[in-house]
Amino acid sequence: MSTLPRSSRLASPVDTTEYGEYRINRRPGDPRPLYRFTGRVERGVAGRYHIYAGWFCPWAQRVTIARELAGLGEAVSVSYVDNARDGRGWAFRERYGPDPVNGFALLRQAYEKTEPGFDGHVSVPALWDKTTGSVLSNDYRTIGIDLATRFRDVAEPLVEAYPEPLRDEIEELTAWLAPGISGDETRARFTALDERLATRRYLVGPTITEADIRLYVALVRYGSGLTAYPNLWAYARDLYTVPAFRDTTDFSTYGDSGAAGLDWSEPAHRPERSHRPFELLAKESS
Repeated sequence: MSTLPRSSRLASPVDTTEYGEYRINRRPGDPRPLYRFTGRVERGVAGRYHIYAGWFCPWAQRVTIARELAGLGEAVSVSYVDNARDGRGWAFRERYGPDPVNGFALLRQAYEKTEPGFDGHVSVPALWDKTTGSVLSNDYRTIGIDLATRFRDVAEPLVEAYPEPLRDEIEELTAWLAPGISGDETRARFTALDERLATRRYLVGPTITEADIRLYVALVRYGSGLTAYPNLWAYARDLYTVPAFRDTTDFSTYGDSGAAGLDWSEPAHRPERSHRPFELLAKESS
């Protein structure tokens, strides 16, 4: 028997002729999308939260990986919007099925239920609070951190991805890396990371952390050029062997990046070495 809301329905096909292209509202002079909801989970409760995600979206994948590493597969549910959108924004269609929580056809309905007349960015990931019947957050920067740190009473994490002693280094490293992933600095950043990963298995500390999650979602979308960096490429394959990473990766949704044509099953042979502080990486690559 179906447990979907009676009002569940699927959106009509993408139609930019009728609805136009989706437009992201921004503040004047600020190129960043307007993320309106920035609430934080105070204490995780099993069954209270739902993640609206998209297979195509690196920000959403960061959150779904964090969910799996935190052992929240049963405690925090997740569903996926369709891969294409028109002026109505993201929608629920046949490929991934209807919205299992509210029965919305359009993700915009979740935002407008939270804030009538919503004029911000209708984005994934979005963390829905079933208790309040509203979007708690669409801030991808903090949702994954909350999943990693605020559900210890609900589930035992498979990996402590955001350990307190390493948080400053995780944030410093990813702030250094972020501008280079999609810009002219990519080659220099990747070269520095390739050298760093020659002597250590993960970016920060002895195990997988939030830093590895953030880099991985960029690497799987980078394409065939990744093989020019042998240690970085081996590192990406090593992470891909972890179910939380592999099972949240769908290369077919990443456009023509070329990543799907690489052999992700090739053995990685990663080193097991001690921790080297981020300050050394930044200094060596400056």
